[in-house]
Amino acid sequence: SWFLSHDYIPFHHERAQGMRILTVFLYLNDVEEGGGTRFTDLDITVEPRRGRALLWPSVLDSDSSLRDHRTHHEAMPVIRGVKYGANGWYHERDFKTPYASGCS
Repeated sequence: SWFLSHDYIPFHHERAQGMRILTVFLYLNDVEEGGGTRFTDLDITVEPRRGRALLWPSVLDSDSSLRDHRTHHEAMPVIRGVKYGANGWYHERDFKTPYASGCS
């Protein structure tokens, strides 16, 4: 794998937008071989297919200050072909207004 990741970022508690609560990842193309997204603690690998989207939480429903430890994930290497994807993060609060005013 490239690296083990989690979308929980502790210092976001102090930021205007709050925590990343959800991540969405969209596969933009088919990959000949490899390139899946593996959730290590769940032992699930999702293979890339054009138009397939993944959605996972970064925090617990019961307390958005606590990391959801089930959603550690990693991008598996592309063996053949190329992989294109797009991701987005949903935060607890609006971040555009504070950033437009120069706040971080």
